[in-house]
Amino acid sequence: MDQRLQKLISAAGIASRRAAEEMIAAGRVTVNGARASVGMSADPDRDDIRVDGQPLRPAARRRYIVLNKPRGYVTTMRDDRGRPTAAELVADAGGRLYPVGRLDMDSEGLLIFTDDGQAANRMMHPSHQVDKVYTVFVQGPDIPGSLAALRAMDSLDGEPIARPKVTLIERRGDAAEVQVVIHEGKNRQIRRMCDKCSLHVSRLVRVAEGPVTLGDLPVGKWRHMTRDEVAFLQKP
Repeated sequence: MDQRLQKLISAAGIASRRAAEEMIAAGRVTVNGARASVGMSADPDRDDIRVDGQPLRPAARRRYIVLNKPRGYVTTMRDDRGRPTAAELVADAGGRLYPVGRLDMDSEGLLIFTDDGQAANRMMHPSHQVDKVYTVFVQGPDIPGSLAALRAMDSLDGEPIARPKVTLIERRGDAAEVQVVIHEGKNRQIRRMCDKCSLHVSRLVRVAEGPVTLGDLPVGKWRHMTRDEVAFLQKP
């Protein structure tokens, strides 16, 4: 994947991005034998990038995967109570991977794992405003009224939240399947929101975070993220 040369040089630990630009301007960087220019991009997997005649050391290749977490698994890396962990399900992905955010033990669905700490922190920061999409199965005595109250929520236990987007998918008497979209990732947020609106959550599945979707990934299985998904995760 093409990236700016100064970013590649910085990622290889040779110099800061500003210093890398100065090195490029001074003619110390070549791509495929030709002198590079400031602002130029290259693919470290395809192009011969050299600094002062020496091949650029490629940055450590990071791993980014998506797991369809089953119900009954905790998101912690290890559990003192002996409960099964989501980390056990991605142990065969190679190396030590960490979850981006959490899904509580009773929830299921999309959970991102990576060894790219910077990308994970950006993804979890509130300023990133990532849409988190959930399919939620609820029960309650007044489905229309409860959903109206849910759509109007702008605080939770005294803390401000963005109003959720709530779409009714199907209703059968006092039970319904709804789609809920939120930005925050507060502890058990949707369950707590539903509880305050007289809705009992019987099942909760996260199906997307931004452009990263669960699709038809089987429960308990993982897949590598696509190039576009990784680009989104790495976006400043």
